[in-house]
Amino acid sequence: MIEQPGMTKICDIEEESPGVKTFFFQWNLDFVPGQFIMVWIPLLDEKPFTISYTRKDIAGISVLKRGVFTHALHNKKVGDLIGIRGPYGKGFHVKTTSKSCVVGGGIGMASLATVVDKLPDITIIQGARTSSEIIYQKRLPEMKLCTEDGSIGFKGTTVDFLKEVLKTQTFDSVYTCGPEKMMYKVVELCKSHGIDCEVSLDRYMKCGFGICGQCDCSGRRVCIDGPVFNTAELNTMEDFGKITIVKTGQRVNIHERYCK
Repeated sequence: MIEQPGMTKICDIEEESPGVKTFFFQWNLDFVPGQFIMVWIPLLDEKPFTISYTRKDIAGISVLKRGVFTHALHNKKVGDLIGIRGPYGKGFHVKTTSKSCVVGGGIGMASLATVVDKLPDITIIQGARTSSEIIYQKRLPEMKLCTEDGSIGFKGTTVDFLKEVLKTQTFDSVYTCGPEKMMYKVVELCKSHGIDCEVSLDRYMKCGFGICGQCDCSGRRVCIDGPVFNTAELNTMEDFGKITIVKTGQRVNIHERYCK
């Protein structure tokens, strides 16, 4: 694990959708699917991103353009330098012998892509608001797609689609990442079917290694106790799906946050 940012060159960039790019760089550290790294742009800021690609000594992060930092990252070119430290956190417990399903919402699919790479018997569900937000269509052509506006695949949410799938299929494990409201519903649905579930929880992080407490969820620091949590852990986390801590440190209702 790198504790201080090490500078590395961007060696390739791939556009996944109009708002998402994957940035590739040299990488030779041990990594568990679901872990994250801290990415530094000198004189600007540092933010956490999950590893979405690994191949030999190359890794990649898939970045949704939505704020000052990610806009700056999207303006980077091949050959530009970024700082990397990590990996951090607890990843997914990938069960290669089980029949599994991954449920990704929007950019949350980035956390699940390396899980898919390790599982031989898997159903992949990806959902978004509209077809232009779907990522990895060439990489994962076997995905089952759903969009809220019906522009591609099933018309409805990932939870709606998973309900339909579970009428005819069963799984030993479900892995999910996306908006927290979505993941909460996936976990509850899985519990009703007796299916083990793991989620990759996205909370606002500053330090990445458990010092600042900004990413707290019911007493658990997402950066070191997670970001991946299983059903048993989530059952003890009352804030999951209900309360989050925003950049100012204020605790807010998740529903209110996403409705603003």
